[in-house]
Amino acid sequence: MSLTRTDPIPNRTDPDNTASNGPASLEDTDGFVSEETIDRTRSQAPENYDAVILSSFGGPEGQDDVIPFLRNVTAGRGIPDERLEEVATHYRANGGVSPINEQNRQLLQALRDELAENGPDVPVLWANRNWEPYVADVVQEAYDKGYRKLLVLATSAYPGYSSCRQYREDYGIALEKLGLGDDLRIDKLRQHYDAPGFIESFAEGLTQGIQEVKARIGASDKHAAGNGRVRIVFCTHSVPTTAANEAGPRGVEYEGGSAYVEKHLEAARSVLRLVEEADADLLSDCDWELAYQSRSGSPSTPWLEPDINDALEALEGSVDGVVMVPLGFVSDHMEVKWDLDTEAMETCENLGFEAVRTPTPGTHPAYVRSLRDLIAERFVETAPSTDPRELDALRVSACGGKGWFDRCDSNCCLPARLKNPKPVIADHPVSATADSEAV
Repeated sequence: MSLTRTDPIPNRTDPDNTASNGPASLEDTDGFVSEETIDRTRSQAPENYDAVILSSFGGPEGQDDVIPFLRNVTAGRGIPDERLEEVATHYRANGGVSPINEQNRQLLQALRDELAENGPDVPVLWANRNWEPYVADVVQEAYDKGYRKLLVLATSAYPGYSSCRQYREDYGIALEKLGLGDDLRIDKLRQHYDAPGFIESFAEGLTQGIQEVKARIGASDKHAAGNGRVRIVFCTHSVPTTAANEAGPRGVEYEGGSAYVEKHLEAARSVLRLVEEADADLLSDCDWELAYQSRSGSPSTPWLEPDINDALEALEGSVDGVVMVPLGFVSDHMEVKWDLDTEAMETCENLGFEAVRTPTPGTHPAYVRSLRDLIAERFVETAPSTDPRELDALRVSACGGKGWFDRCDSNCCLPARLKNPKPVIADHPVSATADSEAV
């Protein structure tokens, strides 16, 4: 099985290249301008930060919270409560509680323990976009404690508007709202889709998932296809194709037409590579693809496809088992629990597939260590160098690339429809192709 970056096999992602700002495949493509050609430094010189903020999406913690939470999520879109109640059923079925907050509390503690043991010795705070503790409140509290330099760790690993730029906007808006833009500095850790511990945690889960599904197939006297084949389906959150087109810096191209798609494919291949290195025979009788889930909004708006359930239905009669890998998620929050553990599992059962959903990183020790390493790169006391170009050279990427940017270009993931861009943090003011030192 070839898993090199230039060999996008099997190329089942976005086969019609609906995210049209780049090629659907890197094979036989002339004049392809990869993001890897961007020459400016990606690393920022280390600083003496006063605290780290674990920043997440947030979720309701009881039935009374569900609609207010969904109002926060959809603020400015004019969606009536009747429509919100349709989405609320997912939370209602789980007592009105999203698991994301408790998972963040666990990650917060695990990260604090890891930093206490290995440094840097820094407080770790917690803030949410859509529920308590809110970003602006935490920023104000940090300022009141005397903190003047903060570093944000977002619980999202990939480039894209909602997964990266919107977090930068959350803090830019908070600084403007609080009038602290001149008194408080906030930076952000880079997107960590290529962090070794992130990839390792998925590889461990995939190994166990394949073993379990193959064992079930072997022990069963009833098979969906009778060929013993297993499909590995890497799953991530779908986004509108317009948002996919806008993901990443301008002036470059991406496999599948999107930085969001390409980095998922790079991560998937890296996971498979680790599994193959540990057990060369385990991936025999296995194929893989990337599918999408959790789309919302008007059915007439194009989103990245295939939907996970459509992808599963397309496998009818061709495989006996399915392993779903929630590659786009760092914890088992509601969209994983509902869209995969409930709806997709029901689809697998109806099709007669033996099916397993593998774990998200959560508080996997390797993942927490990688987060610590990313933080350590940004602190003077623990960084391996103070020179940004040396830091670039010292980066460790499980995907083999240069890693993402500590400071994103001003137009990176910027929605074209947005007439008045929102304030952001961690902004690099030069064009994507400029050769400039990070400052």
